[in-house]
Amino acid sequence: MKVLHVVTLHTPTHAFGGPTRVALNLCRGLRERGDRAVVAALGDDFDGELPRWVEGVPVRLFRARHVAPRFEVSGITSGALLARAWAYARSADVVHVHLMRDLVTLPFALLTLAAGTPLVLQTHGMVDPTDKPVARLVDRLGVRRVLREADAVLHLTDREREETAAVVAPRPTAPAFRLVNGVRAQRHRREPDAAEPPRVLYLARVQAGKRPEDFVGAMPAVLEKEPRTRFVIAGPDTGALAGTLALAERLGVRGSLDHLGALDPPEAMAELRRASALVVPSVQDAFSMAVLEAMSVGTPVVVTRTTGLAPDVERAGAGRVVTGGADDIARAVLELLDPAANDAASRAAFGLVRERFTLDSVVDTLQDVYAGVVTRARPTPPPAPPAPPAP
Repeated sequence: MKVLHVVTLHTPTHAFGGPTRVALNLCRGLRERGDRAVVAALGDDFDGELPRWVEGVPVRLFRARHVAPRFEVSGITSGALLARAWAYARSADVVHVHLMRDLVTLPFALLTLAAGTPLVLQTHGMVDPTDKPVARLVDRLGVRRVLREADAVLHLTDREREETAAVVAPRPTAPAFRLVNGVRAQRHRREPDAAEPPRVLYLARVQAGKRPEDFVGAMPAVLEKEPRTRFVIAGPDTGALAGTLALAERLGVRGSLDHLGALDPPEAMAELRRASALVVPSVQDAFSMAVLEAMSVGTPVVVTRTTGLAPDVERAGAGRVVTGGADDIARAVLELLDPAANDAASRAAFGLVRERFTLDSVVDTLQDVYAGVVTRARPTPPPAPPAPPAP
């Protein structure tokens, strides 16, 4: 089967985060089973030519044009990519769009509908009810249509399914299927060396929505009881790094905080293996890939109650679930720095991923969805009319 995944953006530092990581992982898993899976996206911040392969996956990248900078990633596009969208869609058996309110994935989804190719949408928690006027306009112009007329809409959690349905209400969405994120099975991290200082890791984009200042705000209480602890911030800066480091200075804990910047995937996995715990303070993550990757090597996690993986973490005992804020995070980290508690959470985290969140099981589900939409495929429309002759 020939499958095209469409995602908004890829950069050398993986600044767009989860959706691109998910698209690459799924395509790699599909290709290992013999499917021809390719990712199409914008490329940004690359020196020289754009890559043709990323992590073993063929990609079709087009230079990002920042046509509406105030909308950040939603305001970038490429006329060259959209000009090829019809042909790309017609040549695929399934087009899988990682949808957001933007100038890439939404027009590509609309063109896929026009081309008659089976369309699968995955929203990653990015399409939910909103009062923002521009977003509501975009919903009227196309988001509602693609959510209703696609062949399948994938959701990570029941909450995401309900929020996506609310965007198109009172009319229904296309058939909905649950597809969790998955990661490759990993070997368990080595047991922490008691002679080494504990390491508490933040691994995510450094932006206000991820709440890195709550991570830093937890440091004084932890250091009061565990003064050797090293805190580590890793990930690309998307606007909040200066304020986060300034807070560490004001709190007098900057000397215990390391900033590593953006990491490539092998470097990120190495940091996850070294960490005593991963802290993800965001209150909105639908299904954090960093949390899954941490648990895949047996690193306990601290997540907020409103994130998608919180119920699984809590049920399994794979870390700690907090309501949010620096004080809660500090208490959770101190609990996980106890060797016995850390060992129990580590084993639970490792087992949870092996049982429920391996990439193999996710690809099994995805292939079933694809088989269903191809079976129900709409009749293919005639080719696009030729361009009129030049005068």
